[in-house]
Amino acid sequence: MTTPLTGEQSRSILPAARLRGEPRLPGDKSISHRALLLAALAEGRSLVGGAGDGRDVRATAGIVAALGASVERVREDGLNVDYRVTSPGVDGLREPEGVLDCRNSGTSLRLCSGVLAGLPFFCVLDGDASLRSRPVARIIEPLRSMGAALYARRSDSLPPLVVIGRSRLRAIDYTTRVPSAQVKSAILLAGLHAEGQTTVREAVATRDHTERMLRSRGIEVRREPAESSGGGSVAWTLEGGARLRPLDERVPVDPSAAAFWLVAGAIHPDAELTLRGVGVNPTRRAAIDLLVRMGARIQETPLGDAPAGDVGEPLADLTVRSSDLASIDLGPEEVAAAIDEIPILCLAATQARGKTTIRGAGELRNKESDRIAGIAAGLTALGARVAVDGDDIAITGPTPLVGAATETFDDHRLAMTFAVAGLIARGTTTIDRAESAAVSYPSFFLELERLRA
Repeated sequence: MTTPLTGEQSRSILPAARLRGEPRLPGDKSISHRALLLAALAEGRSLVGGAGDGRDVRATAGIVAALGASVERVREDGLNVDYRVTSPGVDGLREPEGVLDCRNSGTSLRLCSGVLAGLPFFCVLDGDASLRSRPVARIIEPLRSMGAALYARRSDSLPPLVVIGRSRLRAIDYTTRVPSAQVKSAILLAGLHAEGQTTVREAVATRDHTERMLRSRGIEVRREPAESSGGGSVAWTLEGGARLRPLDERVPVDPSAAAFWLVAGAIHPDAELTLRGVGVNPTRRAAIDLLVRMGARIQETPLGDAPAGDVGEPLADLTVRSSDLASIDLGPEEVAAAIDEIPILCLAATQARGKTTIRGAGELRNKESDRIAGIAAGLTALGARVAVDGDDIAITGPTPLVGAATETFDDHRLAMTFAVAGLIARGTTTIDRAESAAVSYPSFFLELERLRA
């Protein structure tokens, strides 16, 4: 069981005798952000069904409304929401009257920067204390080279971020310096307003939701394979000046949220959980595949009516059962592919036979918290054997976990990771500032209680 939230917003979790059921899951956070922003750029009415209703997505919805689109919540259930967005189109959007509040959402800040670079407005993007520690130089450099003016504090390195956009930008051919779908997406979104072809090259292929969603709205986005991309492993190119068409779409279940229950089911000695309609995009399913490599008993049933080809997002039902896990080694490319799921995969590693090594995880230090430090501190407090060497993590298991006090640093993924750990730890696990889970998964603790009942 878990205790209610206290005045200090902590939760205490006791081990679960068993786990059974079908957890309700939020809509994909990455897709929800993009769907709202693309709806703002398309003249007319778009319906975004099943969007995640976490605080991050709400931040993007608020920004879209501040830019002059009508944003209506037409159905909500405490976890997901259907949005009706009616937009005047890119030429009808307006300069916001105040600061655009991204709250804790780095995705909102980075994707909106790309959109705003191509609009002739003065805008300020800001957020909470955590967001103000997130790096923005990686966004400023390419967008400046396209002709927009961007400024930030600490020598253009940290938010708040000022964006002074232009209605016509310069097309660029840019190679990203770190694997980041958000940087790539910001450049492509700005490229919609550029004269000529904008190309983004990646050394490590990142999630391709933006590219798929642009195609579904009538924008040609070409992918070049490594042998012809002129550098890097993949290149994406689009032609500026095309107009987006409005679209009604359904957001698939978030695979990053699903990963918490996949690990919970795999490491618990008496578990069977089924997750319905999970997005299994090849650029997002790394956590699923890594768990299978570790020996997780995950049954995947592709959905017959899943969209096909490059436009849609493939879906599947996933059933996970108690498993005997073994250690694996993750290199930088695998870390980049599963970057949001690394905290919960580290928990899985504590219950796997042997030493799991995770190399090149430095990008985790630039998330909502320094996740390398947070993972190491929390799992060590619970009795796990964790060693950190620079940006590499080594975890030796299996180790029986013992309940302890854990610190989330207001990071939703750490809060949920330590909560799942509490389901198998002996004694009481206390999670400080557990309410941070609502950033991406508002009903997470309600689902935890239901599954353990």
